[in-house]
Amino acid sequence: MGKVKTSIYVDEDLWKEFKKIASSRDQELSEALEGLLREELMVDLEAVIRELVNELDTELNFKPVKAKAPVSELVREMRNERESRLLGQ
Repeated sequence: MGKVKTSIYVDEDLWKEFKKIASSRDQELSEALEGLLREELMVDLEAVIRELVNELDTELNFKPVKAKAPVSELVREMRNERESRLLGQ
């Protein structure tokens, strides 16, 4: 798979925070951004599920479905709820 160089405009504070997070994970910015894009597009979802199932050593019988809409808002909401629970808020 080839790579493409692109230019985008992003909120400066948001970009700084993203760079901090990528750095703390010892990730290149491109790698971190690709991860977010893959998550948003649900790329390789079946492979990820198979890997999780292999870790659980359990067989799972399912048919993958295509998302009808972007899932980032739902994922973000779930992460925020989890964070609130972990912080006891």
